[in-house]
Amino acid sequence: MDQSLPRHRRPTRGRGLRLAAVAAAVALLASACAGEAADDPDAPPEPSGATEAATASTDPSDAPTTPQDPAVQLVTHDSFAISDDVLAAFTDQTGYEVEVLRSGDAGATVNAAVLTAGNPQGDVLFGVDNTLLSRALDAEVFVPHEPAEADALDPALVLDDQWRVTPIDRGDVCLNYDVSAYTDGEPPSTLDDLTEPDYAGQLVVENPATSSPGLAFLLATYSTFGEDGWEQYWEDLVANDVAVSAGWEDAYYGVFSGAAGSEGDRPLVVSYASSPPAEVIFAEEELDEAPTGVITASCFQQVEFAGVLAGTDNEAGARALVDFMVQPEFQADIPLQMFVFPARTDVELPPEFVEYSAVPDDPITMDPATIDDRREELVQRWTEIVLG
Repeated sequence: MDQSLPRHRRPTRGRGLRLAAVAAAVALLASACAGEAADDPDAPPEPSGATEAATASTDPSDAPTTPQDPAVQLVTHDSFAISDDVLAAFTDQTGYEVEVLRSGDAGATVNAAVLTAGNPQGDVLFGVDNTLLSRALDAEVFVPHEPAEADALDPALVLDDQWRVTPIDRGDVCLNYDVSAYTDGEPPSTLDDLTEPDYAGQLVVENPATSSPGLAFLLATYSTFGEDGWEQYWEDLVANDVAVSAGWEDAYYGVFSGAAGSEGDRPLVVSYASSPPAEVIFAEEELDEAPTGVITASCFQQVEFAGVLAGTDNEAGARALVDFMVQPEFQADIPLQMFVFPARTDVELPPEFVEYSAVPDDPITMDPATIDDRREELVQRWTEIVLG
């Protein structure tokens, strides 16, 4: 499955504008399986390298007392990105270096953690999101740890009152539209609009069995139309010539008409609320306006968490790292690294996010336990309806 959230990423690996994150999960979001992402993502590009390590300060006067174990292993998905300077700051504060161990997409990362519960691959896991949270908690993957600055976090994002996991970021999987395609008309404004004849043949979605944004959009339709209406809704989308891609990147860059460099012809796509600022930030030429827009009534909220892995050999270092991931320096680095929003409420956002992001007033949400109970059945039924 592609990465859980989102993710528009900085262009690396020679991919220019094709950010491995706007290649997330997003996809936080991706992912869901929760991880498509990168369609996430699936989600614009993923950070390169399977392992990263922060370097400790070389000034003995600045060095903290050296811990017993000088390394903390952070298990995460392929769309994780944070500045080297930020990881180095953690080392300066604590004496612990950080080793980043990537485990594929978010779904694969969580599945591996479940299979190794009590005998983990590392010390901290980052990247489990609300679409997979109950699975990880039921498997006792984490031990409780409430971070020192927990009060600074948005309380709406705290989904486990035992603090086995800590919210680190949030993002929204939303319908995006190509602004240039609607100069003579209006884009759809609700999920219902997508079934109207005016929008026939315009929408591309991702397969929820292989993509986190695709799963998030399926959950959004289930939450909106309920047990008695969601199947009919998808039958109506099929009748209105909806297209399906395996993952976010193919949908966004191959079928959607609004992405930079795309040769696609469909002006509606399931992507992220952060896709418009990513298009602006990574544009080859300076843009005054985003070429894509967001239909906020369609947005499904994804929250990514970190937690101390049960059975870690370095519990002190693991707790220190989770504490640090909540601190302002780490949180402020998240938007332009992973193209999602920090979980803290007091972090100043980059101006591009303020100007070009669409923040839904009331995003669609579902209880993680309900998602866990219904996910497989919904995906199976969706496959029967849409793919036949």
